Amino acid sequence: TNLDAANNYKVEHCKEPENWKVVEGAKIIYSAGFFATVSPDSIKAASRQKAQDGGIYCMNLSAPFLMQVPPFKGVFVDTMPYVDFLFGNETEAQTWAETEGWETTDLEFIAMRLSLIPSAKKSKRTVVITQGCDPAIVCVNGLVTKHPVIVLPQEKLVDTNGAGDAYVGGFLAGLVKGLPVADCCKAGAYSASVIVQRSGCTFPAKPDYKL
Repeated sequence: TNLDAANNYKVEHCKEPENWKVVEGAKIIYSAGFFATVSPDSIKAASRQKAQDGGIYCMNLSAPFLMQVPPFKGVFVDTMPYVDFLFGNETEAQTWAETEGWETTDLEFIAMRLSLIPSAKKSKRTVVITQGCDPAIVCVNGLVTKHPVIVLPQEKLVDTNGAGDAYVGGFLAGLVKGLPVADCCKAGAYSASVIVQRSGCTFPAKPDYKL
């Protein structure tokens, strides 16, 4: 992957009138955690705007190293009060707990604590932690639920790269339609199950799933 453009992104581009209009008009904004390495000012601007206009701001922990490097971790700490939906996998969640000194690897407990980090918004934070073929853990304001994924036989697994991102994509598709969290999780599970059966991040021309 050539990341030249992404690695040179500046908040000034985000705030150009025609681009900022998109930010202001968006009901939901999603930031991958990797953006913390490039333009934390853009994350700050977008997350604060959604807090101001009542929109939804979503973020992904994305990779363990982002929590292990203090300047990158600092971006998450600064942004967390403005995050409505936080995504991550089991390793990322446990790395967060380790860097916070929580002294636990219990994913349900970690999800609970992440959901209860004080918010600058009136809404309650939803934390979604995927864990491979095990059920996804969802926690809203300290209340944990589990949501099954689609378990496939080994011979159908072609490439697991992008499975987590596909899960988030399906989840957000449901969120955009105003579906309850359980249905968003079903959409995420479907998306992930499709991606892992194909080489690379590709998908069929027409999905067989309806939101």
